[in-house]
Amino acid sequence: MNAGAWRPDLAVAWRALCVSRLLVWVAGVVAVVAFGLSDRAPDFDPAGLTEPFGEPWDTLLAPAARWDTVWFVNIADGGYDGTRAAFFPLYPLLARVAGAPLGSSLLGGLVVSWAAALAALAVVHRLALLELGDGRAARLAVWALALFPGSIFLTAVYSEAVFLLLVAGALLAARTEHWAWAGVLGALAAATRSAGLVVAVALALLWWEARPRAGARELALSCGLVPLGLGAFCLFLWLDGGDAGAPFAAQETWMRAFAGPFAGAWDGAVAAWDGARQLLSGSRTPVYFEQAGGDPFAVAGHNLKNLAALVLVAVPATLGALRRLPPAYGAYAVAALALPLSWPVGPQPLMSMPRFVAVLVPIFLWLGWWLARGAAWRVHGVLGAFAAGSALFAGQFATWHFVA
Repeated sequence: MNAGAWRPDLAVAWRALCVSRLLVWVAGVVAVVAFGLSDRAPDFDPAGLTEPFGEPWDTLLAPAARWDTVWFVNIADGGYDGTRAAFFPLYPLLARVAGAPLGSSLLGGLVVSWAAALAALAVVHRLALLELGDGRAARLAVWALALFPGSIFLTAVYSEAVFLLLVAGALLAARTEHWAWAGVLGALAAATRSAGLVVAVALALLWWEARPRAGARELALSCGLVPLGLGAFCLFLWLDGGDAGAPFAAQETWMRAFAGPFAGAWDGAVAAWDGARQLLSGSRTPVYFEQAGGDPFAVAGHNLKNLAALVLVAVPATLGALRRLPPAYGAYAVAALALPLSWPVGPQPLMSMPRFVAVLVPIFLWLGWWLARGAAWRVHGVLGAFAAGSALFAGQFATWHFVA
């Protein structure tokens, strides 16, 4: 591969990443300085894993180290038990390796996330150029992704950036008929998050479109390799004396249960409607969720925010991808959304929807195409709304208020 050929993609990615991260970091740090941390922060990080360095460094790290960061650092430093198996191993392994010379898996995770975020945005730009054939649309796709509120997690000590890079890389490899690379990247995605398995849907359809140039060998090299990522994780847990099925059983800890195909969409709409009535009426019905501190108004806000991410972004962009992009992209978006929508969380059926949307590459490919064909007000309005949402999310996240 010619590294020089990636310079234009990296230039676009670097500008979008720097501007969006400046916004995220300023908003997060200012929120910590102005409002302090939630009183419940010690409940979620009793060992102080997200604040190990003292001031001012801990405040400067606040926009990157909260909530699931505790789980990833615990796994990187101490391995797995039954509860931790809900978090797949590739990201904490990379954090541990990168953190070894730094003496901190937390800093290692930060390095991995930033590097992966930059690379992921570059790959998305290259993929957008290939599929959209329009440089402006490709740039807007990258900017929409970088500024989307759920993308604040790309540079947090979370697995989002690595997962996005691997999925986008697998799609690009398959689209350019590098089938073995597509399979390897897909397998690594499946070792990063359970949703990585779904990339096999896109790879299968891209293979179908490439026939007769691609035969059974190419199908086996791409789709056949993807489940090996999950299989390797389960085998490791079994060889380590644990339960090979722990990654699936651990979902009960997060109150996820199968409710029927896409049933979570309806449940989420009902929950958001009930939440809106609570906010307007001021009533306090007994709806509780631990991360919201038992506050039904906080739960109501989360449900409304999650529904907005689904209805205002995910659904129209997925429909757009189904109409404008090759079938593989729309099918992948539908299959990826089917996971959280079919296994909703009880009190918050659409919990973490902004995070799930942030790594759905087809959504941002279509957004780039749609923005490029609109007037300037459309571009400024959408990117401005995304930027405002990112600032709000960053402030909440940094002060230990649950976001997604």
